[in-house]
Amino acid sequence: MRPEGFVAARAAARPFGEVDEIAVLRPSGLGDFIFALPALEALRERYPHARITLLAKGWHRSFLKGRTRLVDEVVALPPIPGVGAPPGHAADEAAIDACVEALRARAFDLAFQFHGGGRYSNPFLLRLGARHSFGLLAPGATPLPHCVPYELWQNERLRLLEVAALADARPVELEPLLPVLPRDRRELGERVELPPQPLAVLSPGATDPRRRWSVARFAAVGDALVEAGAAVAVQGDDSERGLTAAVVAAMRSPALDLGGRLSLDGLAALLARARLLVANDSGPLHLAQAVGTATVGIYWLINLFVSGPPTVTRRRYALSLRQSCPVCGRDNRHQRCEHDVSFVDDVALDEVLTPALALWQQEAARPAAHAPHPAPR
Repeated sequence: MRPEGFVAARAAARPFGEVDEIAVLRPSGLGDFIFALPALEALRERYPHARITLLAKGWHRSFLKGRTRLVDEVVALPPIPGVGAPPGHAADEAAIDACVEALRARAFDLAFQFHGGGRYSNPFLLRLGARHSFGLLAPGATPLPHCVPYELWQNERLRLLEVAALADARPVELEPLLPVLPRDRRELGERVELPPQPLAVLSPGATDPRRRWSVARFAAVGDALVEAGAAVAVQGDDSERGLTAAVVAAMRSPALDLGGRLSLDGLAALLARARLLVANDSGPLHLAQAVGTATVGIYWLINLFVSGPPTVTRRRYALSLRQSCPVCGRDNRHQRCEHDVSFVDDVALDEVLTPALALWQQEAARPAAHAPHPAPR
């Protein structure tokens, strides 16, 4: 798909001379990285010979090694307050200063701030001393030379594409795919014995508890998929072992409990092996889309605006319109309350089950898609 609609940003594009080195700041989680793929694709297309360095976290470096041509190198940043550090983490200023000096020595031609409205990330990006800096600008943030206004309720893929367009990097794909590597399949084969029948995966976790649909409803979806001919696996990270076990225990039919058993590499292979994923709005949902698997996502109101899929043929969703907390009644659209209760349990079972069964049948009749080739080693 070749999207249009970036005429204003293109018209404002300026010549930036010879571009050899590009920095992209995105020290984020899994889903947020997936949202940056279209903008990275645009940068690679516009500057095919430039070296693109992703300023991110350690997991990006291990997961992306040999995986994609969109990133040449990952630099794992030290924890920086407001720029990827956990809340309350004490800053190691000496480590941050040393990192900045090492990055300045690379003499970046272009630097892109893909990390929020810029209150903390824009000053950090400016410290890198790139010839041209681009990014997002929320009210009160330090401006960069080339900025796009930061609007909270905007699709993140389109938001970052708009920033890339400031450097004359035009959209190429809205949903670039990530390849599944031999090491991914090897891990999956070594850690999990999958049954031969078609696979459906349930992913009941989410970093934010407000985005978690109920265990009982996930179990009901799993039972219906088993009746439709699926083998069902329930996946989650190490912190979600109790959640995956609860879903499996609530099902009437047998299912595989994969809580805590796979790294991101193995998860990529599992999702690529699946015919369908049903998940909350979370990293695994967006990774499944990036490896070409059909998905049904369960979204809370604001999250659909920001992280919803750009296409619907193989990306269905169910939506909760709840704005206020079920416990205290406080509006959570702009600032959350202290209650970690589900904001998506308003989504009825049929709102997920109906598209899940329809996609299951649709995918059964669909020819297998070809995954992209991994980056050359």
